[in-house]
Amino acid sequence: MRPSHTLFVLVFWLALPLTSFTRADSLIESHKFYVSVTQVEYAQEEESLQIISRIFIDDLESALLARYDVEADLGTPEESAQGIAYIERYFNSKFTVFINGEVRKYTFLGRKYDRDQVICYLEISGIPEAGLASVGVQNEILMDVFEEQKNLVHLKILGQKKSYVLVRENNKGMLNL
Repeated sequence: MRPSHTLFVLVFWLALPLTSFTRADSLIESHKFYVSVTQVEYAQEEESLQIISRIFIDDLESALLARYDVEADLGTPEESAQGIAYIERYFNSKFTVFINGEVRKYTFLGRKYDRDQVICYLEISGIPEAGLASVGVQNEILMDVFEEQKNLVHLKILGQKKSYVLVRENNKGMLNL
């Protein structure tokens, strides 16, 4: 056997096992869990409930596509104004705040992006401390798209704290003051 032929056979047999593997990064999903995190805090000076919600961008895009047939391209130069409007629309249909047992409308202040997450800012103003007896949240964000979706909600109102892991079957949490 010639030396060049031997080298070719050796390289072939060493490289063959490598061709039978799929690229590792193609097997890994963007993330293996479906979770959002929402913080609800009462700002005494402003007499307002301030809400910050963090959601994975790709999951929210899947929800907008499934529910409204909108490709939003969130956080990219191709991001559409229509997609941004649909984020607010989606929140209005899937996220509800109760103050003293009554549904209260919130203002969608905006959103920003942090790596692979969209951070949404909401506020309910005109809530005097004296009349505040309870704050509740119903959070169904992404539960219509992902069966395994969990929405963590942290309530911090007038020095009291309570956290919930909301799932499809139990999507409400409340803090009595």
